[in-house]
Amino acid sequence: MTYKETVDFLFEQLPQFQNIGSKAYNGKLDNIIDICELLDNPQNKFKTIHVAGTNGKGSVCNMLASILTQSGYNVGLFTSPHLLDFRERIRINGEVISEQYVIDFVKNHNSVFCEIQPSFFEWSTALAFDYFESNKVDIAIIETGLGGRLDSTNIISPLVSVITSIGIDHTQYLGSSTEAIAKEKGGIIKSNVPVVLGEGIEVLSVFEKIASKNNSPLHIATQNNNQPLSSLKGDFQKNNVATALTVIDLIQETFPTITSRSISKGLLSIKTNTGLRGRWETLQNSPKVIADIGHNVHAIKQTVKELELEIYNNIHIIWGMVADKEVDKVINLLPKNATYYLCTPNIPRALSTKQLENSFAEKQTKISFSSCSEAYKAAMKFANSNDLILVGGSTFVVSEILHDFFS
Repeated sequence: MTYKETVDFLFEQLPQFQNIGSKAYNGKLDNIIDICELLDNPQNKFKTIHVAGTNGKGSVCNMLASILTQSGYNVGLFTSPHLLDFRERIRINGEVISEQYVIDFVKNHNSVFCEIQPSFFEWSTALAFDYFESNKVDIAIIETGLGGRLDSTNIISPLVSVITSIGIDHTQYLGSSTEAIAKEKGGIIKSNVPVVLGEGIEVLSVFEKIASKNNSPLHIATQNNNQPLSSLKGDFQKNNVATALTVIDLIQETFPTITSRSISKGLLSIKTNTGLRGRWETLQNSPKVIADIGHNVHAIKQTVKELELEIYNNIHIIWGMVADKEVDKVINLLPKNATYYLCTPNIPRALSTKQLENSFAEKQTKISFSSCSEAYKAAMKFANSNDLILVGGSTFVVSEILHDFFS
Protein backbone atom coordinates (compact mmCIF):
# COMPACT_ATOMS: atom_id res chain seq x y z
CA MET A 1 0.00 0.00 0.00
CA THR A 2 1.01 3.60 -0.51
CA TYR A 3 1.15 5.91 2.50
CA LYS A 4 -2.27 7.33 1.63
CA GLU A 5 -3.74 3.85 1.31
CA THR A 6 -2.15 2.85 4.60
CA VAL A 7 -3.55 5.85 6.45
CA ASP A 8 -6.94 5.36 4.80
CA PHE A 9 -6.88 1.79 6.13
CA LEU A 10 -6.15 3.01 9.65
CA PHE A 11 -8.85 5.68 9.42
CA GLU A 12 -11.60 3.80 7.62
CA GLN A 13 -11.15 0.13 8.46
CA LEU A 14 -10.57 0.57 12.18
CA PRO A 15 -12.61 2.32 14.86
CA GLN A 16 -11.39 5.91 15.18
CA PHE A 17 -12.65 7.86 18.18
CA GLN A 18 -12.21 11.32 16.68
CA ASN A 19 -14.61 10.40 13.86
CA ILE A 20 -17.24 8.13 15.38
CA GLY A 21 -16.93 8.59 19.14
CA SER A 22 -18.28 5.92 21.47
CA LYS A 23 -18.09 3.03 18.97
CA ALA A 24 -14.30 3.40 18.99
CA TYR A 25 -13.91 3.56 22.76
CA ASN A 26 -12.54 0.23 23.92
CA GLY A 27 -12.56 0.77 27.68
CA LYS A 28 -9.98 -1.93 28.41
CA LEU A 29 -6.27 -2.60 27.99
CA ASP A 30 -6.38 -6.16 26.67
CA ASN A 31 -5.76 -5.29 23.03
CA ILE A 32 -2.81 -2.96 23.57
CA ILE A 33 -1.22 -5.45 25.97
CA ASP A 34 -1.59 -8.25 23.42
CA ILE A 35 -0.22 -6.35 20.44
CA CYS A 36 2.68 -4.90 22.43
CA GLU A 37 3.59 -8.41 23.58
CA LEU A 38 3.72 -9.41 19.92
CA LEU A 39 6.17 -6.51 19.42
CA ASP A 40 8.28 -7.69 22.40
CA ASN A 41 7.00 -4.83 24.59
CA PRO A 42 8.92 -1.88 23.11
CA GLN A 43 7.35 0.50 25.64
CA ASN A 44 9.54 -1.02 28.37
CA LYS A 45 12.80 -0.24 26.57
CA PHE A 46 12.97 3.54 26.92
CA LYS A 47 12.21 6.12 29.59
CA THR A 48 8.87 7.93 29.53
CA ILE A 49 6.85 10.74 31.05
CA HIS A 50 3.08 10.18 31.05
CA VAL A 51 0.73 13.17 30.76
CA ALA A 52 -3.05 13.28 31.26
CA GLY A 53 -5.55 16.08 31.89
CA THR A 54 -8.70 17.67 30.55
CA ASN A 55 -6.85 20.67 29.11
CA GLY A 56 -3.19 21.63 28.84
CA LYS A 57 -1.76 18.14 28.41
CA GLY A 58 -0.75 18.71 24.80
CA SER A 59 0.97 21.99 25.64
CA VAL A 60 2.83 20.47 28.59
CA CYS A 61 3.93 17.50 26.46
CA ASN A 62 5.34 19.82 23.82
CA MET A 63 7.04 22.02 26.42
CA LEU A 64 8.77 19.00 27.95
CA ALA A 65 9.78 17.64 24.57
CA SER A 66 11.17 21.01 23.49
CA ILE A 67 13.23 21.46 26.66
CA LEU A 68 14.67 17.95 26.46
CA THR A 69 15.42 18.30 22.74
CA GLN A 70 17.09 21.64 23.40
CA SER A 71 19.18 19.90 26.06
CA GLY A 72 20.61 17.50 23.48
CA TYR A 73 18.54 14.39 24.09
CA ASN A 74 16.84 12.11 21.55
CA VAL A 75 13.20 12.76 22.43
CA GLY A 76 10.07 10.95 21.30
CA LEU A 77 6.69 12.69 21.42
CA PHE A 78 3.31 10.96 21.09
CA THR A 79 0.27 13.23 21.08
CA SER A 80 -3.22 13.36 19.58
CA PRO A 81 -5.20 14.29 17.64
CA HIS A 82 -3.35 15.56 14.58
CA LEU A 83 -4.31 18.66 12.64
CA LEU A 84 -3.00 18.04 9.12
CA ASP A 85 -1.28 14.66 8.87
CA PHE A 86 -1.48 11.47 10.94
CA ARG A 87 2.32 11.50 11.28
CA GLU A 88 2.14 14.61 13.51
CA ARG A 89 1.16 12.27 16.34
CA ILE A 90 4.56 10.55 16.39
CA ARG A 91 7.74 12.65 16.38
CA ILE A 92 11.37 12.43 17.37
CA ASN A 93 13.09 15.75 18.02
CA GLY A 94 10.24 17.48 16.21
CA GLU A 95 10.52 15.37 13.05
CA VAL A 96 7.42 13.37 12.15
CA ILE A 97 7.63 9.63 11.63
CA SER A 98 8.44 8.74 8.01
CA GLU A 99 5.73 7.62 5.62
CA GLN A 100 7.70 4.45 4.91
CA TYR A 101 7.86 3.47 8.58
CA VAL A 102 4.07 3.75 8.83
CA ILE A 103 3.62 1.71 5.66
CA ASP A 104 6.03 -1.00 6.76
CA PHE A 105 4.61 -1.25 10.28
CA VAL A 106 1.06 -1.78 9.06
CA LYS A 107 2.18 -4.18 6.31
CA ASN A 108 4.37 -6.25 8.63
CA HIS A 109 1.87 -6.55 11.48
CA ASN A 110 -1.57 -6.43 9.92
CA SER A 111 -1.97 -10.18 9.58
CA VAL A 112 -0.80 -10.97 13.10
CA PHE A 113 -2.88 -8.13 14.59
CA CYS A 114 -5.92 -9.24 12.61
CA GLU A 115 -7.29 -11.60 15.25
CA ILE A 116 -6.90 -8.97 17.98
CA GLN A 117 -8.62 -6.25 15.89
CA PRO A 118 -7.02 -3.24 17.56
CA SER A 119 -8.66 0.17 17.34
CA PHE A 120 -7.18 3.12 15.47
CA PHE A 121 -5.69 4.50 18.68
CA GLU A 122 -4.29 1.12 19.72
CA TRP A 123 -2.57 0.79 16.34
CA SER A 124 -1.20 4.33 16.72
CA THR A 125 0.06 3.72 20.25
CA ALA A 126 1.80 0.48 19.32
CA LEU A 127 3.34 2.16 16.27
CA ALA A 128 4.68 5.01 18.44
CA PHE A 129 6.20 2.62 20.98
CA ASP A 130 7.81 0.54 18.23
CA TYR A 131 9.19 3.61 16.47
CA PHE A 132 10.66 5.11 19.63
CA GLU A 133 12.31 1.83 20.59
CA SER A 134 13.65 1.33 17.07
CA ASN A 135 15.21 4.80 17.11
CA LYS A 136 16.65 4.41 20.62
CA VAL A 137 15.10 7.54 22.11
CA ASP A 138 16.49 8.69 25.44
CA ILE A 139 12.98 9.51 26.61
CA ALA A 140 9.47 9.75 25.18
CA ILE A 141 6.71 12.12 26.27
CA ILE A 142 3.45 10.19 26.08
CA GLU A 143 0.08 11.96 26.09
CA THR A 144 -3.04 10.00 26.98
CA GLY A 145 -5.75 9.92 24.36
CA LEU A 146 -8.84 9.79 26.57
CA GLY A 147 -8.98 9.56 30.34
CA GLY A 148 -6.06 7.66 31.80
CA ARG A 149 -6.90 4.48 33.69
CA LEU A 150 -8.11 2.60 30.59
CA ASP A 151 -6.22 4.61 28.00
CA SER A 152 -4.07 2.56 25.60
CA THR A 153 -0.98 4.46 26.69
CA ASN A 154 -1.41 3.29 30.28
CA ILE A 155 0.89 0.29 29.99
CA ILE A 156 4.09 2.31 30.44
CA SER A 157 6.12 2.70 33.63
CA PRO A 158 7.03 6.39 33.54
CA LEU A 159 9.59 8.43 35.44
CA VAL A 160 6.83 10.91 36.29
CA SER A 161 3.05 10.91 35.94
CA VAL A 162 1.51 14.31 35.14
CA ILE A 163 -2.09 15.48 35.40
CA THR A 164 -2.52 19.02 34.13
CA SER A 165 -6.15 19.87 34.91
CA ILE A 166 -9.59 18.45 35.54
CA GLY A 167 -12.75 19.67 33.84
CA ILE A 168 -15.99 18.25 32.52
CA ASP A 169 -15.44 16.52 29.18
CA HIS A 170 -16.10 13.08 27.65
CA THR A 171 -18.65 12.44 30.39
CA GLN A 172 -20.13 9.42 28.61
CA TYR A 173 -16.82 7.60 29.10
CA LEU A 174 -15.20 9.17 32.16
CA GLY A 175 -18.16 10.08 34.39
CA SER A 176 -20.32 13.15 34.86
CA SER A 177 -18.56 14.71 37.87
CA THR A 178 -15.08 16.14 38.39
CA GLU A 179 -14.51 13.48 41.06
CA ALA A 180 -15.28 10.64 38.65
CA ILE A 181 -13.16 12.17 35.89
CA ALA A 182 -10.29 12.72 38.33
CA LYS A 183 -10.38 9.05 39.32
CA GLU A 184 -10.12 8.02 35.67
CA LYS A 185 -7.25 10.39 34.90
CA GLY A 186 -5.62 9.52 38.21
CA GLY A 187 -5.42 5.97 36.92
CA ILE A 188 -2.05 6.83 35.33
CA ILE A 189 -0.53 7.18 38.81
CA LYS A 190 1.86 4.27 39.35
CA SER A 191 3.32 2.76 42.49
CA ASN A 192 6.30 4.75 43.83
CA VAL A 193 6.31 7.04 40.76
CA PRO A 194 6.17 10.79 41.50
CA VAL A 195 3.07 12.68 40.39
CA VAL A 196 2.88 16.30 39.23
CA LEU A 197 -0.45 18.13 39.33
CA GLY A 198 -1.22 21.41 37.58
CA GLU A 199 -1.66 24.48 39.75
CA GLY A 200 -5.18 24.91 41.12
CA ILE A 201 -6.30 21.47 39.97
CA GLU A 202 -9.81 20.56 41.05
CA VAL A 203 -10.69 17.75 43.47
CA LEU A 204 -7.16 17.59 44.88
CA SER A 205 -8.33 15.16 47.55
CA VAL A 206 -9.00 12.49 44.90
CA PHE A 207 -5.37 12.61 43.75
CA GLU A 208 -4.04 12.73 47.29
CA LYS A 209 -5.92 9.52 48.04
CA ILE A 210 -4.68 7.72 44.89
CA ALA A 211 -1.10 8.92 45.41
CA SER A 212 -1.11 7.84 49.05
CA LYS A 213 -2.42 4.40 48.13
CA ASN A 214 0.38 3.99 45.58
CA ASN A 215 3.08 5.51 47.78
CA SER A 216 3.62 8.08 45.01
CA PRO A 217 5.21 11.43 45.98
CA LEU A 218 2.80 14.23 45.08
CA HIS A 219 4.02 17.57 43.68
CA ILE A 220 1.75 20.52 42.89
CA ALA A 221 3.00 23.01 40.30
CA THR A 222 3.13 26.65 41.37
CA GLN A 223 3.72 29.66 39.19
CA ASN A 224 6.32 32.21 40.19
CA ASN A 225 7.33 35.62 38.89
CA ASN A 226 10.75 34.41 37.78
CA GLN A 227 9.67 31.48 35.63
CA PRO A 228 10.79 31.71 31.99
CA LEU A 229 8.43 32.75 29.21
CA SER A 230 6.93 30.38 26.67
CA SER A 231 6.47 30.94 22.94
CA LEU A 232 2.91 29.64 23.32
CA LYS A 233 0.53 32.58 23.53
CA GLY A 234 -2.16 32.92 26.16
CA ASP A 235 -1.98 33.80 29.82
CA PHE A 236 -3.21 30.29 30.71
CA GLN A 237 0.06 28.87 29.39
CA LYS A 238 1.83 30.17 32.50
CA ASN A 239 0.23 27.36 34.47
CA ASN A 240 1.39 24.83 31.86
CA VAL A 241 4.93 26.22 32.08
CA ALA A 242 4.86 25.81 35.87
CA THR A 243 3.71 22.20 35.43
CA ALA A 244 6.46 21.43 32.91
CA LEU A 245 9.13 23.03 35.09
CA THR A 246 8.05 20.96 38.10
CA VAL A 247 8.51 17.83 35.99
CA ILE A 248 11.93 19.03 34.81
CA ASP A 249 13.03 19.51 38.42
CA LEU A 250 12.17 15.88 39.13
CA ILE A 251 14.07 14.43 36.15
CA GLN A 252 17.07 16.77 36.08
CA GLU A 253 19.30 14.33 37.93
CA THR A 254 18.56 11.67 35.30
CA PHE A 255 19.10 14.16 32.46
CA PRO A 256 22.02 16.28 33.69
CA THR A 257 22.57 18.33 30.52
CA ILE A 258 19.33 20.21 31.18
CA THR A 259 20.37 23.75 32.13
CA SER A 260 18.55 26.99 32.86
CA ARG A 261 19.62 28.12 29.38
CA SER A 262 18.23 25.03 27.62
CA ILE A 263 15.00 25.36 29.63
CA SER A 264 14.54 29.01 28.61
CA LYS A 265 15.46 28.37 24.98
CA GLY A 266 13.32 25.24 24.85
CA LEU A 267 10.26 27.11 26.10
CA LEU A 268 10.83 29.86 23.52
CA SER A 269 11.29 27.36 20.66
CA ILE A 270 8.33 25.02 21.12
CA LYS A 271 6.88 25.28 17.63
CA THR A 272 10.35 24.98 16.06
CA ASN A 273 11.36 22.02 18.23
CA THR A 274 8.08 20.10 18.20
CA GLY A 275 5.80 21.45 15.46
CA LEU A 276 2.94 22.25 17.85
CA ARG A 277 0.06 24.23 16.35
CA GLY A 278 -3.46 25.35 17.20
CA ARG A 279 -2.94 26.69 20.73
CA TRP A 280 -4.02 30.34 20.58
CA GLU A 281 -2.03 30.49 17.35
CA THR A 282 -1.92 33.73 15.37
CA LEU A 283 -2.29 32.68 11.74
CA GLN A 284 -2.06 36.14 10.20
CA ASN A 285 -2.44 39.85 10.91
CA SER A 286 -4.63 42.54 9.30
CA PRO A 287 -7.14 41.23 10.03
CA LYS A 288 -5.71 39.24 12.89
CA VAL A 289 -6.71 35.58 12.76
CA ILE A 290 -6.31 33.40 15.87
CA ALA A 291 -6.97 29.66 15.98
CA ASP A 292 -7.48 27.68 19.17
CA ILE A 293 -8.56 24.08 19.60
CA GLY A 294 -10.24 24.61 23.01
CA HIS A 295 -13.62 22.88 22.99
CA ASN A 296 -14.93 22.34 26.52
CA VAL A 297 -16.16 24.64 29.29
CA HIS A 298 -12.82 24.67 31.10
CA ALA A 299 -10.95 25.66 27.93
CA ILE A 300 -13.49 28.19 26.64
CA LYS A 301 -13.37 30.10 29.91
CA GLN A 302 -9.67 30.61 29.19
CA THR A 303 -10.43 31.57 25.59
CA VAL A 304 -12.84 34.28 26.71
CA LYS A 305 -10.22 35.67 29.12
CA GLU A 306 -7.73 35.87 26.27
CA LEU A 307 -10.25 37.64 24.03
CA GLU A 308 -10.64 40.32 26.68
CA LEU A 309 -6.92 41.09 26.32
CA GLU A 310 -7.09 41.53 22.54
CA ILE A 311 -7.55 44.94 20.91
CA TYR A 312 -9.85 45.07 17.89
CA ASN A 313 -12.77 46.96 16.34
CA ASN A 314 -15.11 44.04 15.67
CA ILE A 315 -14.85 40.33 16.32
CA HIS A 316 -15.79 37.56 13.89
CA ILE A 317 -15.99 34.03 15.28
CA ILE A 318 -15.89 30.92 13.09
CA TRP A 319 -17.42 28.19 15.22
CA GLY A 320 -18.24 24.51 14.94
CA MET A 321 -18.49 21.70 17.48
CA VAL A 322 -18.86 17.96 17.86
CA ALA A 323 -22.07 16.58 19.29
CA ASP A 324 -20.75 15.00 22.48
CA LYS A 325 -19.73 18.25 24.18
CA GLU A 326 -21.60 20.48 26.64
CA VAL A 327 -22.70 22.62 23.72
CA ASP A 328 -25.07 25.05 25.45
CA LYS A 329 -22.75 25.62 28.41
CA VAL A 330 -19.85 26.35 26.07
CA ILE A 331 -21.83 28.70 23.83
CA ASN A 332 -23.25 30.62 26.80
CA LEU A 333 -19.68 31.62 27.68
CA LEU A 334 -19.02 33.22 24.31
CA PRO A 335 -19.39 37.00 23.78
CA LYS A 336 -22.76 38.26 22.51
CA ASN A 337 -21.37 41.20 20.58
CA ALA A 338 -19.74 39.15 17.84
CA THR A 339 -20.59 38.00 14.35
CA TYR A 340 -20.73 34.21 14.31
CA TYR A 341 -20.01 32.10 11.26
CA LEU A 342 -21.43 28.69 12.11
CA CYS A 343 -20.06 25.63 10.36
CA THR A 344 -19.94 21.84 10.56
CA PRO A 345 -16.56 20.09 10.50
CA ASN A 346 -16.42 17.18 8.08
CA ILE A 347 -16.61 14.26 10.53
CA PRO A 348 -19.54 12.03 11.56
CA ARG A 349 -19.46 13.31 15.17
CA ALA A 350 -19.96 16.91 14.08
CA LEU A 351 -22.89 18.98 15.30
CA SER A 352 -24.99 20.27 12.41
CA THR A 353 -25.32 24.01 11.85
CA LYS A 354 -29.07 23.65 12.37
CA GLN A 355 -28.43 22.30 15.87
CA LEU A 356 -25.86 25.03 16.49
CA GLU A 357 -28.32 27.73 15.45
CA ASN A 358 -30.67 26.69 18.25
CA SER A 359 -27.90 27.04 20.82
CA PHE A 360 -26.86 30.41 19.39
CA ALA A 361 -30.40 31.82 19.61
CA GLU A 362 -29.40 34.61 22.02
CA LYS A 363 -26.35 35.74 20.06
CA GLN A 364 -26.83 38.92 18.04
CA THR A 365 -25.52 37.95 14.62
CA LYS A 366 -25.07 34.45 13.24
CA ILE A 367 -24.73 33.05 9.73
CA SER A 368 -24.56 29.37 8.81
CA PHE A 369 -22.30 27.84 6.17
CA SER A 370 -22.02 24.48 4.51
CA SER A 371 -18.34 24.10 5.37
CA CYS A 372 -15.63 25.53 7.60
CA SER A 373 -13.84 26.88 4.55
CA GLU A 374 -16.90 28.81 3.37
CA ALA A 375 -17.30 30.25 6.86
CA TYR A 376 -13.68 31.40 6.86
CA LYS A 377 -13.97 32.97 3.40
CA ALA A 378 -17.04 34.90 4.51
CA ALA A 379 -15.36 36.12 7.69
CA MET A 380 -12.37 37.32 5.67
CA LYS A 381 -14.70 39.10 3.26
CA PHE A 382 -16.56 41.01 5.96
CA ALA A 383 -13.71 41.68 8.39
CA ASN A 384 -11.81 44.95 8.28
CA SER A 385 -8.06 45.19 8.82
CA ASN A 386 -8.47 46.15 12.49
CA ASP A 387 -10.94 43.36 13.25
CA LEU A 388 -10.25 40.02 14.93
CA ILE A 389 -11.21 36.61 13.56
CA LEU A 390 -11.28 33.66 15.97
CA VAL A 391 -11.38 30.10 14.64
CA GLY A 392 -12.51 27.62 17.27
CA GLY A 393 -14.98 25.31 18.96
CA SER A 394 -13.31 22.11 17.81
CA THR A 395 -9.95 20.67 16.87
CA PHE A 396 -11.56 19.69 13.58
CA VAL A 397 -12.65 23.22 12.69
CA VAL A 398 -9.09 24.44 13.28
CA SER A 399 -7.74 21.48 11.31
CA GLU A 400 -9.86 22.25 8.26
CA ILE A 401 -8.96 25.95 8.25
CA LEU A 402 -5.26 25.15 8.63
CA HIS A 403 -5.46 22.57 5.87
CA ASP A 404 -7.30 24.78 3.40
CA PHE A 405 -5.57 28.11 4.05
CA PHE A 406 -2.43 27.76 6.17
CA SER A 407 -0.81 24.39 5.42
